[in-house]
Amino acid sequence: MSEQTAKKTPVTYADAGVNISSGDRAKQRIKYLAQKTFNRNVLSEIGGFGGLFRLDGKYQQPVLVSSADGVGTKLKIAFELGIHHTVGADLVNHCVNDIAVQGAKPLFFLDYLATGRLDHEVTEKIVSGLSDACRANGCALIGGETAQMPGFYADGEYDLAGFIVGVVEREKLITGENIHIGDVLIAFPSTGLHTNGYSLARKLFFEVAEYKAGQYINALQDKAGAALMKTHRSYLNLIKKLTAGDYTTGMAHITGGGVTENLPRILPRGMAAQVELGSWPVLPIFEHLRELGNVDQDEMLRTFNMGIGLIAAVPAEKFKRTKSMLDRAGEKFHVIGRIVKGERKVVYV
Repeated sequence: MSEQTAKKTPVTYADAGVNISSGDRAKQRIKYLAQKTFNRNVLSEIGGFGGLFRLDGKYQQPVLVSSADGVGTKLKIAFELGIHHTVGADLVNHCVNDIAVQGAKPLFFLDYLATGRLDHEVTEKIVSGLSDACRANGCALIGGETAQMPGFYADGEYDLAGFIVGVVEREKLITGENIHIGDVLIAFPSTGLHTNGYSLARKLFFEVAEYKAGQYINALQDKAGAALMKTHRSYLNLIKKLTAGDYTTGMAHITGGGVTENLPRILPRGMAAQVELGSWPVLPIFEHLRELGNVDQDEMLRTFNMGIGLIAAVPAEKFKRTKSMLDRAGEKFHVIGRIVKGERKVVYV
């Protein structure tokens, strides 16, 4: 070895952009926030190689229901506005809805947060949002991964994804197989775009209209960024009401693909969903997006939820009882159509 080589300064992981000590400090805060969601079924602490969760013995034939998803390009708006506490709720609520429509009760959640350089304040805001949403949905945040990937993500940017597991008694599983011709379709309002369609929405707002995130839009009575950042709604409590009284034969969470592509996922063979356009109020943000890009109606319906976040199929003979229950509970809903004979698609009329 030459004298010049011997005198070289040792290169550390931190020199490559990964500060292990900084990551450890962030994980201590994450541990505290996650523990706030724990219940008696959590058997492990944050920091182990795997999270441990005990399944209650009250289930006779338990079926585990799982789902994974991400926040998507909605994060780009979070970066620009510096709003990081709501994206955690977006992610948790999205995943909760995905399993709840099959009758499942959320058990535990795992998150994946990847960034170029770990920012303690940003990380705490994100995980605080995850923790709060998990607690609100009765779900334990039992683990996850926080990855520092310098050179992979630009400064100030990160990606956020999650994985959820829930449980349902086999006889209570809702798959849509019991949907019948004549069932009434009831839609429940969304709070906005939720977590889908943001690539098109961002293009229309920030490239076509050249809005700034903090710019007030008269048509929306809100700032552009704030309108796009409205939190993805959890329908868990509503779904519990629908399932407890055996009111529904199938439910669809309206996410990417809109009503057009999500509703057919629960339809049995030989059946179609007849949906009446104009039967629900379309939120102003969707009308504004359509006008900005002169977007075709079919494209809008395939890209955005158009103001509908959940659709439930209700047997015609149970509709009056279902309506009474929803009215008493103060749940807003709209009758948007029926199940008809056809081939597993949405027919707009």
